[in-house]
Amino acid sequence: MSIRTKRYVLLPLIMLALMAACVGISRVWTSGSTNASENQRPHISIMANLHTAEVPSDTIEKIIEEKTGTQLSIQWVPDGSYDEKVYASIATGTLPKVLYLKNAASLSYFKDEIRSGLFWEIGPYLDSYPNLSALKPEVLKNTTVDGKLYSLYQERALSRQGIIYRKDWADRLGLSAPDSLEELYEVLKRFTFDDPDGNGLDDTIGLTDRNDLIYGAFKTISSYFGTPNNWGWYQDSLQPEFRFPKYMETMKFFRKLHEEGLINRDFPITSKKDQQELFITGKAGVYVGAMSDVLSLEAKLKANDPDAVLDVHNRVRGPNGYGVWATQGYGTVVLFPKSAIPTETELKEVLAFYNELMSAELANYMYWGIEGEHYTVQDGKAMAVDSYNLREKDVKPYQALMIGGPSTIDGMLQPVTRNEAKDKAERLILDNENFLINDPTVPLESARYNEIGVRLEENMRDATYQFILGMIDEAGYEAQVESWLEEGGAQIIKEFNESYRSSTPLYNSIPRYNQEN
Repeated sequence: MSIRTKRYVLLPLIMLALMAACVGISRVWTSGSTNASENQRPHISIMANLHTAEVPSDTIEKIIEEKTGTQLSIQWVPDGSYDEKVYASIATGTLPKVLYLKNAASLSYFKDEIRSGLFWEIGPYLDSYPNLSALKPEVLKNTTVDGKLYSLYQERALSRQGIIYRKDWADRLGLSAPDSLEELYEVLKRFTFDDPDGNGLDDTIGLTDRNDLIYGAFKTISSYFGTPNNWGWYQDSLQPEFRFPKYMETMKFFRKLHEEGLINRDFPITSKKDQQELFITGKAGVYVGAMSDVLSLEAKLKANDPDAVLDVHNRVRGPNGYGVWATQGYGTVVLFPKSAIPTETELKEVLAFYNELMSAELANYMYWGIEGEHYTVQDGKAMAVDSYNLREKDVKPYQALMIGGPSTIDGMLQPVTRNEAKDKAERLILDNENFLINDPTVPLESARYNEIGVRLEENMRDATYQFILGMIDEAGYEAQVESWLEEGGAQIIKEFNESYRSSTPLYNSIPRYNQEN
């Protein structure tokens, strides 16, 4: 039993009250039917995260039961108390057959429980289920523990990153979407100095950015340069991204932008709200981040300038061609407790149920609801009905039960998009999957990283900003890297490489993003 589990065993009576409250607003675990034919159907109990104010109606649940030939007992637990309920269920031996973790981050905190043998290893079974076998190998790899697969995952886009820019400004200056880093610099320079808004004033900048080296502009542009995603391979050894020459080139690029005034000078202390404010008020022409933000940015921008036009772009060629950093590709995972599934036969029944959930028919029921009641189909795409309460009551909670997603479920309906830039953004998000840069350490382990990794990363983040702002030079930056190594970084490198070498052959297929110059 892990330290975290022991902590919940010792919770006072208030914890028991919370558990009772969770059960009180959830549907019962056991089936209320005594019909003999129903008792012959597989019974599947599920604990799921509730993101809405109320437990949903059983409209979609009954459809799922009918289509899959199962009896379902879904325990909906409010998001705010979900982790507590999970650990309390472990401590009291009351886990369901299917356990959803709260979110992607929960998996990293749950590895001790997985290693303890509480859950089935499902990797050897997936090839027997055609829909489950469509899950992406690179994402499944990211969910493994010690080289073994225990979970299914809910899909999230692997990379939404790209460029949102003022197309009306570009057209006025005779510029096209930048195909290279050199062209990107040229766009930022001319958006700053060539009066792109035509008002005769020197009041614009090229790039608006914020105090976030990951979800701001830095990491995406760094991936254009060819920098690895957090960690990469250098001379057959895993090394952190900031030890690679491409990371230094990215810092020099941003230092140049800062020195020349092509970026908001206070970006290291700028919030996301203020970053977007510069864009929607016409002070900046380029926003680097999630391309899906284009819909909200355009609506706010047009409120200030009805003639403004936005476009999105994702392919910026660097020294190694195209590249963009990838997320882990999942929102949460599903585990299968051995205490509730004692036999392999029962495990296969549950996996067969999830194989059916990944059919287009059931995926559309869970995501969209009932055609004609919750949505209509227009030109092969889904348009949700204009009834927020109906969707919240009947459909939205069941989206939390889905496995896979649009890129792994053939025939799952896409939403109707009336905005041209948003529609293009969705296409480019899929296009990003042609040149992803993955983090090879996601499925690996380093005890030292778990202890001090976040603090050491903060030190390197500060050093990055210091270099960009001209507070330190290359020698000063290298001194910070040496401090990182001395304070525990060298041990982290050692442990990640040991974890890689000791892992199963599954990891032999991890693509190496080599950067040796």
